[in-house]
Amino acid sequence: MAKPITAKSIKSKVVKQMKDLGTYRKEFEMIIDIFAGMLYQYQKLAQDYADMGYPVTDTYVNKAGAENERKVPILTAMEILRKDILSYSNQLMMNPKSLGEVVEQDGESVLTEVLKFKDEIKKKRVTGNG
Repeated sequence: MAKPITAKSIKSKVVKQMKDLGTYRKEFEMIIDIFAGMLYQYQKLAQDYADMGYPVTDTYVNKAGAENERKVPILTAMEILRKDILSYSNQLMMNPKSLGEVVEQDGESVLTEVLKFKDEIKKKRVTGNG
């Protein structure tokens, strides 16, 4: 039987991925905790949304008794979380967009060397020297 997914297990995976990418720093722990919590919340909401049958709208009765269609609140919460998760993944350098912006740190990681090599090749193609 698979272990249940927890915020702690998600954090462990995030830290491992960051270490593999060469972007992990101990100083990021607090941000990583928040990021892992958001990923955990998103997974829970996604499961709840699936259990609901993926509705887009529901009927809402206002104070006057009129019925209106409105977006399902869980869908709104998921959309907001998605944006926040993307923002945090950028800050933690965990996606392709942010990896293109890796700043050189003490000692070079393999990733930094690969990105430098990629930039050199790109420059040679543009200038035609190669």
